[in-house]
Amino acid sequence: MRNRSILALLLATAGLLAARLGAGEVTQKLGSPNGVIAVEIHLGDRIHYDVAVNDTLILKNSALSLKIDATTLGIAPKLRSAIPRAYDGTLQPVVRQKAAILREHYNELRLELEGGYAVVFRAYDEGVAYRWETSLPAAEVKVFAEEVALNFADNYSAYYPEEESFNSHNERIFLLRTLGDLAAKNLASIPVVVDANGIKLAIAESDVVDYPGLWLHGTSGSGLAGTFPPYPLEEKLTGDRNFKVTKSADYIALTKGSRTYPWRLLGVALKDADLITNPLVYLLASPTMLTDTSWIKPGKVAWDWWNANNLGGVDFKAGVNTETYKYYIDFAAAHGLQYIVLDEGWYVLGDILKLAPDMDVAEIVGYGKKKNVGVILWAVWKTLDDQLIPALDLFERWGVKGIKVDFMQRDDQIVMAFYHRVSAEAAKRRMLVDFHGAVRPALLTRTWPNLISTEGVRGNEWNKWSSQITPAHTVTLPFTRMFLGPMDFTPGAMLNATRIGFAKNFDLPSSQGTRCHQLAMYAIYESPLQMLADSPTNYLREPECLEFLSAVPSVWDESRALDGRIGEYVAVARRSGKEWYCGAMTDWAPRDLLIDLSFLPAGKFTLEEYRDGVNADRRADDYKKVVTSVTNATKLTLKLAPGGGWAARLRPE
Repeated sequence: MRNRSILALLLATAGLLAARLGAGEVTQKLGSPNGVIAVEIHLGDRIHYDVAVNDTLILKNSALSLKIDATTLGIAPKLRSAIPRAYDGTLQPVVRQKAAILREHYNELRLELEGGYAVVFRAYDEGVAYRWETSLPAAEVKVFAEEVALNFADNYSAYYPEEESFNSHNERIFLLRTLGDLAAKNLASIPVVVDANGIKLAIAESDVVDYPGLWLHGTSGSGLAGTFPPYPLEEKLTGDRNFKVTKSADYIALTKGSRTYPWRLLGVALKDADLITNPLVYLLASPTMLTDTSWIKPGKVAWDWWNANNLGGVDFKAGVNTETYKYYIDFAAAHGLQYIVLDEGWYVLGDILKLAPDMDVAEIVGYGKKKNVGVILWAVWKTLDDQLIPALDLFERWGVKGIKVDFMQRDDQIVMAFYHRVSAEAAKRRMLVDFHGAVRPALLTRTWPNLISTEGVRGNEWNKWSSQITPAHTVTLPFTRMFLGPMDFTPGAMLNATRIGFAKNFDLPSSQGTRCHQLAMYAIYESPLQMLADSPTNYLREPECLEFLSAVPSVWDESRALDGRIGEYVAVARRSGKEWYCGAMTDWAPRDLLIDLSFLPAGKFTLEEYRDGVNADRRADDYKKVVTSVTNATKLTLKLAPGGGWAARLRPE
């Protein structure tokens, strides 16, 4: 435990705190269990706080306030009591994203203030969080604004998912920007990952209920400020899916006077790789209220849309028809996949109760039951919402196992309520939910474990129309977007291209980077409902790769981030039962990586590894499968091609 006072540090560094210490100010202190993170909360004319990591000041004079009706909470706060609490326990996730058991260890300080409100701060070894709580006499209140002012100690750089507006799929490139270059016009979704001279700080939130999502913008200085989509008053539907807000209120939420508010959190990582295993978002979410979760089954999915139902070697016309989906079921059953998706086209757009020609969903689902393969149905969110109960009741009668809901493009209070409502109604019918079209549902998977995966990521689908899914992007995502929760990137491309060889193709898409780069994603990217995005025809031509994809799990008992730097490279090992799976990826720079297998228990293991071939720099699908015997004393030297990767399976002998 570090005993050095954060106050002494602040006074020693240019009198940063002395400038605002005055009569009547109250200072409270809080530290993480391991003593690495220190927080000071100052109650004076406002509520301010500072955060230091290893005695290095990171955040200084950061402010928070909450404007409810005609009152702004946090102005001239008067402390009634400061209640400390420590907690050290474990929880077992219903769906194991990172691990079968997560440790939850924190120190908490609850500041109860006059006026019927409190602010609760927590310090974990993994970061810092705070939330508002209110006990106001009014049954219903309007929240006009919430101040989230993050003032950093220096003009750091940040990995910034810049957005054009609140109407967005949140499928962004994480641009490396300097904080001082970001103005109020530079809007961003979450997470923003700040690089504080090597210490990484992931800005996010958790437990968003009956409230809009947090967004950020620049301040033209060394800070970021929170902002929120306002409460919608009028909306307009264009086509079947673009339901945009055309008139907004001057408030952000209409909610209860007595409630807890979402957590504002700062994940802290002393090295980049620690972001991959940081569970802070999950730990801060509300536990599930579902009493029976035995029916929630993670798995892998044969997906139709990315490969445009392009099948070869069959004696029927492939497309959106019953025969094609029976073929997908046969493929899934033969190779250990638990589900197939019926994506866009199975129903008449605008009416989810009307089947498209050539589609018999009841027959497809029944065929899947015989083969022990579940069926997941895609739907536009607005169409589903308009017909929610009759649609879900019909799906239940058919025996559908899940729904994939798309095109929300919003996280105002109304749409956040939709995420909770759909998850709850699906759970009543024992159905999984996979939300595409927005990132915010990634925060809700502890509360709704049937909400098994989420998109909100610029994933493999973009290869159909864009050149932006570069290896630099794909090795940025594990440290940024994946910090929030499950990430339905939809990996598995079997048509692979070098930087100069890549070409956009909507119906026959390929990926940038090597074959092993794609295989590695299955050990690196977290998605309990993991897609095999390519055509069964392409997988059947690649039996060695299909062998790996058939075996690799989609949930994990243990995760180890072996090495990595944001935007450059990443290496991860994950355990399921007694087997380990490993993945490594690099950007366009060829790279030698040393992989130390000391995480293995004692004994011999059979290593099946997929390495970039010697010609993978010119032919991206070149790889070599090698089988050897290893122990926990083995060290492997990997030679990754430009855009390269490595995937491995380790089984005890």
